[in-house]
Amino acid sequence: MRSVGVEEELLLVDGECGEPRALSSAVLAMAARDQHGADEVFEAELHRQQLEFATRPCDTTADLAREIVRWRAAAARHAATLGAAIAALATSPLPVNPTVGTGPRHRWLEEQFGLTTQEQLTCGCHVHVSVESDEEGVAILNRIRPWLSVLLALSANSPFWQGKDSRYSSYRSRVWGRWPSAGPVELFDGADAYHRQISAMVATGVLRDEGMIYFDARLSAAHPTVEVRVADVCLDASTTVLLAILVRGLAETAARQWRAGEPPAAHPVALLRLAAWRASRSGLDGELVCPELMRPVPAASAVESLFAHVRPALEDAGDLDEARSRLARLLHEGNGARVQREALTRTGSLRDVVDACVRRTGQSD
Repeated sequence: MRSVGVEEELLLVDGECGEPRALSSAVLAMAARDQHGADEVFEAELHRQQLEFATRPCDTTADLAREIVRWRAAAARHAATLGAAIAALATSPLPVNPTVGTGPRHRWLEEQFGLTTQEQLTCGCHVHVSVESDEEGVAILNRIRPWLSVLLALSANSPFWQGKDSRYSSYRSRVWGRWPSAGPVELFDGADAYHRQISAMVATGVLRDEGMIYFDARLSAAHPTVEVRVADVCLDASTTVLLAILVRGLAETAARQWRAGEPPAAHPVALLRLAAWRASRSGLDGELVCPELMRPVPAASAVESLFAHVRPALEDAGDLDEARSRLARLLHEGNGARVQREALTRTGSLRDVVDACVRRTGQSD
């Protein structure tokens, strides 16, 4: 059984007006006084209006779900003492002037990348799945490339930007794509080739270090995992768990294909970029690019293809019924982008949209 863990980036918002607040340092100080290990879970992010937590590696989805709910609740508790709240929003619906963190790394990014850094108040979800070796990890990266756009569509949770409807389901992914190392990548001829490219990219001087390899999926530099980074932070904890289940299923399916000698699909990066754009624009409410044929299909068809692709791995992990149930719920209720737009239609207020998302963020799985 491959272990799986999740990193979620959350937005800190004012408890009254819903606007983002630069309180991460204060929340981290509160966590440091926590008696339940929260200081080892929470981290600062690029902007002080953000907070990140990381679960421990989990073997079962039930354990992972408890971890996600637990740390969302802890973050909410710490924020509440400061008159704030947390929202699992990938971008702020309300206008914001982000505040870059004070650390040397954050200041370097601000100096080097200017407005790109200033505007990167975006929250993502990163899923880590254990691998036996870098060689297996790169084989997995090669084979999951076409499916990442479907994961983006499932997670899409950022329709609003600076108080306006972006007309995208995941505008976060468009903003994140401004980094020079972000997005889909080519096939690698083994782990050595992967590491040579990473070294060559850092050697250009454009990137500060290996931590700035912002591929949609990469080998973790800190853990023996494949790290899938393509998703928006999910509004509902249930969607985060579903995302983790599917990523683990994709990793196991890819590893089996590699061991069986099945080559990866040779889709060029240009097509993968187009598929990612379509997913960011449409989410689950239009067409997606079919991962196998690279042709437009209804979003539901692309999701069905993903589910069929990973089904044997889900069955073997005991995740099939769980994944089916969570996926049915997501398709019925909609992803975060749809939920946010429906809330705006009901209330006419982006402040009320934030309030509704704060409540959903804190719901149990």
